[in-house]
Amino acid sequence: MESLIYLGIMLAVICVWFLGFKRPVYEAVLLAFVILLFVTGTWSNVLVYIDEGLSTSLLYSMVAFVSMSIILTRTKIVDSCIAVILSLIGRIRGGAGYTAVIASAFMGALSGSGPGNVMATGSLTIPAMKKTGFPAELAANIESNASYMGNMIPPSSNIVAAMAAFTAYAAANGIEDVSQGKFWIVLWGIAAWFVAQRLIMVWAFCKYYKVEKMSKEELPALKETLRAGWKAMFLPVIILLPFILDAAFSDNFFVSRLGAEGAKYLSKSVLLFVAGISSIYACLIVKDKSAVTPAKIAKMFAGGVKSISPAIGVCVFGYMIGAMFEDLGVAEALGEVMASWSFSKFGMVLAICAITCVMGMVVPGSSQVVIFGPVFITLLANVGVSPLLAAAMLPCICGVMCGITPPLGLGMYAGMTIAQSDFSKTFKNNMWWVVAQFVLQVAVLMGWLPVIGI
Repeated sequence: MESLIYLGIMLAVICVWFLGFKRPVYEAVLLAFVILLFVTGTWSNVLVYIDEGLSTSLLYSMVAFVSMSIILTRTKIVDSCIAVILSLIGRIRGGAGYTAVIASAFMGALSGSGPGNVMATGSLTIPAMKKTGFPAELAANIESNASYMGNMIPPSSNIVAAMAAFTAYAAANGIEDVSQGKFWIVLWGIAAWFVAQRLIMVWAFCKYYKVEKMSKEELPALKETLRAGWKAMFLPVIILLPFILDAAFSDNFFVSRLGAEGAKYLSKSVLLFVAGISSIYACLIVKDKSAVTPAKIAKMFAGGVKSISPAIGVCVFGYMIGAMFEDLGVAEALGEVMASWSFSKFGMVLAICAITCVMGMVVPGSSQVVIFGPVFITLLANVGVSPLLAAAMLPCICGVMCGITPPLGLGMYAGMTIAQSDFSKTFKNNMWWVVAQFVLQVAVLMGWLPVIGI
């Protein structure tokens, strides 16, 4: 019971500091860590917790992908991709909405920043949606809900915390770990269902609101966009192909040539070198080479520190709290309490989806995955859910739900800002998206829908 009190203190501090005082989330998580050090009397271990928070290699992979997203955004490579997609899909009824789902999901996966992606892609897609008859509140929610899918679609930096949680579970339970590639294949399989769900909802809302096609004058010309942006469309291949090859050949081709240990470390390094290769490719294809000189790139990163620091800070401080909670047995205590409820498979899936939804109202999804990921995997595995599926769903039930559920649903507020929509109408419309997200989460975890790689 004492361990659960520590959990309550963490939630209370984050809630008061973030919601009450309107301070950044990373400050709230750091303050919770400091207060917990006092309450638990574990100051003697503070350097151990800091070391564990900084020692995971996945943290540096996260930095690599966030840095890559800065280059892609500042060099306007992102704009080229969106223009091509809009010129292709914008020709059908409600095309601007479908473009928002596809483009925002992909770009959100690269950046891992829901609100940032809403502001970047939403500045193009939201006005286009409004011009073709989408109500402002619907345009805001389509964009925000699509953008936050980036938290669950590789190569988002948020994925690395889920991989770490599965690795911890595998080591503790004596089961074979999986390669980065295989884990990502499962994540893409899950993401396909949620992309389809959002596309179906856009179709239904288009029918309800009688949305029109975009006019020819508003559509970018396909030939011009392809001529200007065809090189940018190779980025998905450059990013995704190494993980597909890793998943397909890690068990035979790479092991036979590099040995089991060599293949293992090659798989782990994929996260680092893909971001670097993609960044180099972006610099090579950008038209204005003067924009990617060493000095200009340094200025990009200097200007992007504000976007990198909060995400990295939340994860580092979250890992530190996770190390403390592991020392104090907090996650295990929560697991024991939930296990004592003797839920069926359906009951446990419902309970964990509900808990992550409620915690997501005040606690960032990345922190949830870091602190509670292993225990959630254990609880779900104990009732018959595949541990790999449970781990791959963590970014969804934690990261996506956190981003779309008020009051922490920052994506909704970012979308409202661009769409200039009414809060009450936007909130009510957003509930349709939250409910649909919750129902689909339960369906996937229950195994009612097939997932590639499981």
